[in-house]
Amino acid sequence: MKVLSVVGARPQFIKAAPVSACLRESHTERLLHTGQHYEDGMSAVFFRELGMPEPDINLGIGSGTHAQQTGAMLIGIEEALLAERPDFVLVYGDTNSTLAAALAAAKLHIPVAHVEAGLRSFNRRMPEEINRVIADRVSDLLLCPSQTAVDNLTREGMRQGVRLVGDVMADALRIALDRAQTRSQVYDRLRLERGKYLLVTVHRAENTDDPSRLKAIFRALEQIDERIVFPVHPRTRKKLSELSYTASNPKLSLVEPVGYLDMVQLEAGARLILTDSGGIQKEAYWLGVPCLTLRDDTEWVETIEYGWNLLVGAQTERILQAVGHFKPPSQRPVLYGDGHAAPRCVAALEEAARR
Repeated sequence: MKVLSVVGARPQFIKAAPVSACLRESHTERLLHTGQHYEDGMSAVFFRELGMPEPDINLGIGSGTHAQQTGAMLIGIEEALLAERPDFVLVYGDTNSTLAAALAAAKLHIPVAHVEAGLRSFNRRMPEEINRVIADRVSDLLLCPSQTAVDNLTREGMRQGVRLVGDVMADALRIALDRAQTRSQVYDRLRLERGKYLLVTVHRAENTDDPSRLKAIFRALEQIDERIVFPVHPRTRKKLSELSYTASNPKLSLVEPVGYLDMVQLEAGARLILTDSGGIQKEAYWLGVPCLTLRDDTEWVETIEYGWNLLVGAQTERILQAVGHFKPPSQRPVLYGDGHAAPRCVAALEEAARR
């Protein structure tokens, strides 16, 4: 079986790593990197730390509007598909890379497998929601991380090719935690003490592209009397520059993006995480770290239901109240599988290929 795996953004590198390792044990995988995330701190470092092979194809698309990115990706991916002629195209998550690869393959009648199928925030203002809905619609194999995702697809009339495999990010986290113990020096570098700092990430367009939301989040951060570590996404840094923002809270450290092993260490040692990232919401849950989600909705509803994650949006007072008072329950049930989703994804691909 020959599979073309398409990635473009750092969450996809993390998800692809354990699946690629399993695939390459018995099958041929070609890895295509669209170049959606292209800076070393957002791209190459992840391949190195996760032990992934260098991409076989790198389109080098870079940044741009949604239309510019997706259009350029469609052209490049179509050319790669015509040259490679894979048995399956494997896509991950909900980025423009996901959408472009799924569309290009579907139009060439090449089967598509979607890892993280069935997630829904039910907010069509999010570009990620549009991407995941369309990717699911054109996919032949829908690899779901949770029963909720399966149920979402059932409600939308999609029952064929649906498989509950668990979350491949749990596989990646399990591996990364072991490596981070000996390879990450982030605590020393940033002079941090476990359990005595907050970790913040903000990158989604709903926050970065709305000045009122971004300002409200930073008004809250300026008032928090605790050490805060904030690895700043390039998109966020650009928007802060446009707003002429300069941090005045001496306890707020705006640092460059960090690699996956450093990020895992930062997450594991934080007293509390504030984020708009879907992946970090899950990792916080698995690590047993309380999480405040800087969004009005989330695809990972189970983390909310079990009380370890709280939606605070971009409201300054609500963020401050939650930072001071949010306490998760003592129980933390197992969510999103057992950390062995990658072999199930490969087994589902093998079964689909035989058919």
